[in-house]
Amino acid sequence: MIAHVLRTERLTPGLVRLVVGGPGMATFEPNPHADAYVKLMFLPAGPRPLTADGRLDTEAVRATLPPGVVPRQRAYTVRSYDEAARELTIDVVVHGDAGLAGPWAAAARGGEEVLVLGPGGAWTPSADVDHHLLVGDASALPAIAAGLERLAVGARGHALVEVDGPQDELTLAAPAGVEVRWVHADHAAPGRRLVEAVLALPWPGGRVGAFVHGEAGAVKEIRRYLRLDRAVPREDLSASGYWRLGVDDEGWRSAKREWNSQIEQSEQVAGLA
Repeated sequence: MIAHVLRTERLTPGLVRLVVGGPGMATFEPNPHADAYVKLMFLPAGPRPLTADGRLDTEAVRATLPPGVVPRQRAYTVRSYDEAARELTIDVVVHGDAGLAGPWAAAARGGEEVLVLGPGGAWTPSADVDHHLLVGDASALPAIAAGLERLAVGARGHALVEVDGPQDELTLAAPAGVEVRWVHADHAAPGRRLVEAVLALPWPGGRVGAFVHGEAGAVKEIRRYLRLDRAVPREDLSASGYWRLGVDDEGWRSAKREWNSQIEQSEQVAGLA
């Protein structure tokens, strides 16, 4: 879908909210899950062929690109979608001038073209668990915020979010029984303090439903702890590396399938279904 930036808001020094929309969003069909996401495609100026139903024809677009130029994509959680206004809200992490989408979002003033693919998504907090555990870094903050908003009034649990510092903390809507804790990152070892914070939590009784997303190394450690030490069933756990330290987004996407396969194999060897 071809949309345009309608307005932006700097939520924190490290997070920019984009609201995009326009006639091109007429074919957008929202995903009902809390972790619903879209992919933004970044392309040089040029023709934008559409399919018969008005969607962006990505294969035709690729065919128009100069030799050696490939589409670059970034995935972002859908914070909200106003179907009546056809307005899609996403939050983009910004690390100064580093990266692709962050600097672009920080500089957006309105009118910029946005090529939107998706949505996808498969996780929503279960109403059948006794305790919710939502864990992630700044890249997972939008999904954690969306998940907290889906919890029942009487829900209990913890949300642990690693950010750069106090300036990046947000007020999140959460039930009274769910404690939100902010973890300030060790920049020399992103994710380390988040892992330590999870391991330090008193383990609750009953069934635990967990959402763990962020830097791949930290996610791997937390997932191992939850599966092996705490015996959280696979069906009660959503865990994925959104990014990996030292690897760019394109490199991580190409390696992620194998990373997931290795983790699943190690769990099978440990006797976990």
